Amino acid sequence: MPLSDVKIRTSKPLDKPYKLQDGKGLYLEIRPTGAKFWRYRYWTSPTKDGIYTIGEYPDVSRAEARAERERVRLLVKEGKNPTAEKKLDKLRSQKETATTLAVVAEEWKVVNWPHWSETYRKQVEKHLQRDLLDEYGELPIREVTSAQLLAAIRKIDERGAPSIARLVRQWAGSIFRHAIATLRADSDPTYPLRGALRMPPTRHNAHLSADELPGFMKALDAYKGFGLTRLAVNLQMLTLVRTQELRLAEWTEFDLDAAEWRIPAEKMKMRDPHIVPLPKQAVAIMRELEPLTGRRRWVFPNIRNHDTGMTNTTILRVIEILGYKGRATGHGFRATASTILHEQGWNSDIIERQLAHLERNKVKAAYNHAGYLKERREMLQAWADYLDLQRDKKA
Repeated sequence: MPLSDVKIRTSKPLDKPYKLQDGKGLYLEIRPTGAKFWRYRYWTSPTKDGIYTIGEYPDVSRAEARAERERVRLLVKEGKNPTAEKKLDKLRSQKETATTLAVVAEEWKVVNWPHWSETYRKQVEKHLQRDLLDEYGELPIREVTSAQLLAAIRKIDERGAPSIARLVRQWAGSIFRHAIATLRADSDPTYPLRGALRMPPTRHNAHLSADELPGFMKALDAYKGFGLTRLAVNLQMLTLVRTQELRLAEWTEFDLDAAEWRIPAEKMKMRDPHIVPLPKQAVAIMRELEPLTGRRRWVFPNIRNHDTGMTNTTILRVIEILGYKGRATGHGFRATASTILHEQGWNSDIIERQLAHLERNKVKAAYNHAGYLKERREMLQAWADYLDLQRDKKA
């Protein structure tokens, strides 16, 4: 039922924020301080929503809030992100003279924000600000020189982060091309720098040989650190998933009765859904985890912030503690398994499907996300049994 003016005016604050629904996604949020904010909940897909803040009551009246809801609803219908559009409108309203590197960089981020993952957004925010904008952000973008940019990226390179140096140069180039397209710069000063950074040697993920497995398994079993991380390493070795897929695993993805882990497409590197058959050893680990994290979203929550999954360095830290730094990685477990399974005579297609490598035939891939499930289940159970045997061998 739509809100009346009397209802809006007379609603009192409570101990916690609460909502008064006006209809069609519009609601009034009343905070414990007494502040009242108009907000609009919109849906960009059947499973993805967003919240758009319209403004504070009474500065924004009921009629104005409803009118803004309709305007934003049309934006969403056109496939636009209303929050990003609001930021762009704010940027457009700034003085035409506001053309510093920082201002243009912020506009570039707003334009590209919807296309980036949360992890990539954080990476851009952190390194662009620290390594470029802190020193040169207040300069008019037309005055930023190639020499200044070279000094910035060389400083990054010299601290031992060549990959970040290349990313910052890449981002800076994209920012300048955005400035050129919006008539605020005439050239891209990053262009002459394309050969300025040394290319790192090609590195493959360190992985264990078959002869090293017994020692590693014994060291892992004897690990006295945080119990969840030991279980995480074991589960990754049993399922052969990527570290990213492991650390962001959610309980809703698991059917332990069916012994299956269904990873949604958006979490997969190749953006195809992936079914992981769970060997009995993996199911046992999940049963052990249930009383520990089963009521939370994440199977392996971050130690400091349970609202997120464990960090992407957790597995590597455990490997280092076990004494295998430079000799093994989480991703390297996949290479170890692939080598051994091939040597044992398992079909290459089954192994590659379990590793969720790229299916080049997209039509085939659409019908194959559950491909070889029976065969993969047999293979992973044999692999799990093989790992158990390594524990009994002399290292």
